[in-house]
Amino acid sequence: MNALADARLYGIVDLGYVPVGTASLAAEKLLEGGVDVLQLRAKGAPKYLVAGLAEEIHALTRPLGVPLILNDYPELLRDVPAEGAHVGQDDMSVAEARAAAGRPVIIGKSTHSLVQARAAVEEGADYIGFGPLFATPTKPGRPAIGLDDIATVHAEVSRPIFCIGGIKNENLTAVIAAGAQRVVIVSGWLQAADVSDAVRASRASLLNF
Repeated sequence: MNALADARLYGIVDLGYVPVGTASLAAEKLLEGGVDVLQLRAKGAPKYLVAGLAEEIHALTRPLGVPLILNDYPELLRDVPAEGAHVGQDDMSVAEARAAAGRPVIIGKSTHSLVQARAAVEEGADYIGFGPLFATPTKPGRPAIGLDDIATVHAEVSRPIFCIGGIKNENLTAVIAAGAQRVVIVSGWLQAADVSDAVRASRASLLNF
């Protein structure tokens, strides 16, 4: 939990952007750049594949003390040595995710409004994702919520808040200026010419603002 509280950059190895065969390499590059939390997102993938990739990636994250989070599949945490799971608004509750995990783990929750952010805290989420700030193909059909509520959610929610959705280094300064303290970047890192350099640039923006 201390690692989560100190985290600023949240990376996602998303199989929507990264082929299965290069998932571990993508994780390595994100870690080299300095992500503080890493998630494996494999929507619709069979559980055996998620479990296998999680084992490979955890071998990279564990020595660095970087929590590995599974998007969905909290039940895999009974056997897979990851640190937590992330659930969406349309998935199971935080309590159900904890029960499925069968052991003490980090549970994060996606939120798309101030009302949902407050509710996630009441549910007992350890952190929240807040967004999408901008339209993004990672969340097709999910309307962007913009930047207006970032300062308010930070004032009202006593959990680590990771702003997400369409954030790239090109718009990161505006996101930070609106009050963001932690960010998730997906395609902006995974599709960069140099993944590690893109992550380093994001950290510099956060620390030097």
